[in-house]
Amino acid sequence: MPLTILVADDDLGTRLSISDYLEQAGYTVVMAANGLEALKLVEEYQPHLIVTDVTMPQMDGYDLVRRVRQKPALRLLPVVFLTARTETHERIQGYKVGGDVYLPKPFELQELGVIVRNLLERLQMIELEWRSRNLPASGELPLTQEAHTAALPTAPVLKLTEREQEVLTLLAEGLSNVQIGDRLHLSPRTVEKYVSSLLNKTDTNNRAELVRFAVDHHLV
Repeated sequence: MPLTILVADDDLGTRLSISDYLEQAGYTVVMAANGLEALKLVEEYQPHLIVTDVTMPQMDGYDLVRRVRQKPALRLLPVVFLTARTETHERIQGYKVGGDVYLPKPFELQELGVIVRNLLERLQMIELEWRSRNLPASGELPLTQEAHTAALPTAPVLKLTEREQEVLTLLAEGLSNVQIGDRLHLSPRTVEKYVSSLLNKTDTNNRAELVRFAVDHHLV
């Protein structure tokens, strides 16, 4: 089944061009002319990703994403902001409310397509990791809660600093370096240093493995 993408923009031409491009790439697209309409479509279609303008009538893109992020089930839903408002404080605002990518207008559809694909691949990777951890092997009965708890690996002895633990917790929530830095008042480069330290300490190769390791060993 094709993945569903919600495109929200008050400009009809922009909506149609993005929709046509993404549909040709194999996605199912639903469109909204403003944030309020988009919020209703999120409830109805449960899209796998949102592409939204910032400046829209009735409800702007920031408020839309803020409302979406209030729902626990949608905390990891990828969001791409498209906007001509490219000042630094505008981008910071976009990341604060939960945007993953801030793509300034005018933009190339090919670049948007690559961004969409990468975000969806990351989301699917996280979902597969969770499923592989929670589903019983073929032919096995589901574990009781007690048996499941007993079967989990014991936590290794790791000496994490308070800041490393904070970064790890935010990583597990799906936040980017920029978003983590904003939460903890650190630069993205400093956040990356903490991530590298966590990878070394847990002997993992990437963020997905790190998050799985943290969850499996009750570190978050």
